[in-house]
Amino acid sequence: MSAKTKNSAALALGARVTIRSGSGHAAPERGAIVADYGEAASLVADDLGRDWAPVRRWAVALDDGRLVFADDADLELETSPKGAGTAS
Repeated sequence: MSAKTKNSAALALGARVTIRSGSGHAAPERGAIVADYGEAASLVADDLGRDWAPVRRWAVALDDGRLVFADDADLELETSPKGAGTAS
């Protein structure tokens, strides 16, 4: 399983997060957690017999409309007030 971060306990559906790594882009990306595959990920673990397309715990809908998957260590909870920095 992935390394736990100090914010792991607060990660939950609907939480606003910043993806620090693993998203394929150098700049941090922001979004909201939309699914938790924790139980499924722990059942599969490393039993797939492959090293590509690893199972990730969280599905995150990025603000630009893409869906990405990440582990606890890849995510950081957003600390800014809701709606700050975005215009509708």
